[in-house]
Amino acid sequence: MGLVISLTMLLFSTWLICLLSVMSLQLPTSSMRYARALDALLQDYAYQAFHRPRTGVVYDGVVPSNLTGIQVSAMRLRSGSLRTKGVKMYKEFEIPVGVREHPYVERLVLVYHNLGNRSMTYYPLQGYTYLAPVLGLLAYDASDLMAKNLLELDIVASGQPISIHFSRLRQVPDGSVPKCILFDLNGTVNLSNLLSGNICTTFRQGHFSIVVESIAPSPSPGGATRQGPVPTATAEKNNSKVWIIVGSVLGGLALLVILGLLVVWVSKYSRWKKMHKMERAADVGEALHMTTVGSTRAPAATGTRTQPTLETEYVP
Repeated sequence: MGLVISLTMLLFSTWLICLLSVMSLQLPTSSMRYARALDALLQDYAYQAFHRPRTGVVYDGVVPSNLTGIQVSAMRLRSGSLRTKGVKMYKEFEIPVGVREHPYVERLVLVYHNLGNRSMTYYPLQGYTYLAPVLGLLAYDASDLMAKNLLELDIVASGQPISIHFSRLRQVPDGSVPKCILFDLNGTVNLSNLLSGNICTTFRQGHFSIVVESIAPSPSPGGATRQGPVPTATAEKNNSKVWIIVGSVLGGLALLVILGLLVVWVSKYSRWKKMHKMERAADVGEALHMTTVGSTRAPAATGTRTQPTLETEYVP
């Protein structure tokens, strides 16, 4: 019985985790590949900005005309300096002491991205509106400044978080609450509260911005609002996601009903098995002699160990 209940709770927890993962924000795979290709390209242009590089100095890179609107910079640091001193201000990023990289390298390069008006192109987020450009901070090995397509180092703040100071924001729509948004390198999207002074915080590298939920336009007073055609691919994707969520909920409820019936059946079966065992034990015992009393048969003893003696028969 206890095992069945434990199994029920385990299956329910697994289903709930799967449902939450379906409902979480995630960049489409195609968009993530597009953004990661841009990261590799900007790493190359950032490294090209190094001419007789000096440690701790910011070098602004130059991007081609097809990436106009995007800014890229690079700064080379010693690992020990990053860990013990941090960086007071690197563009919009304030890096505290205690930041470590993995795997360990003697020198590393922090590459800065500002996607400007290309933010929605590389990081499309349905249902949200950007109030600030997407900013990126990625770390690379600095042992070879001529290298291309380098893998990122994993930098983690162990004490205070890294702060991102957004200086210019678009006007916040009435009734909207701005949120910080983080795009991990694997495409996962995380939302968090915006601190006073338009500051977001993070413990890892990635891309960051400030967003609000999009508000549908109200219908015009003169009549119905004219709407443009909805792209087929987007509509199908939305419908697919809705059906996945609905199917998950219905499937979870059906699973709970089945497991509930299973628990009831196991309980009844255990009770029946116990009664059956008691009946068998009774059948195996010594049979009693039956006698007829009137129209009823009842068990009766065949004899007694001590025969009764009348008082008159007692001889002292």
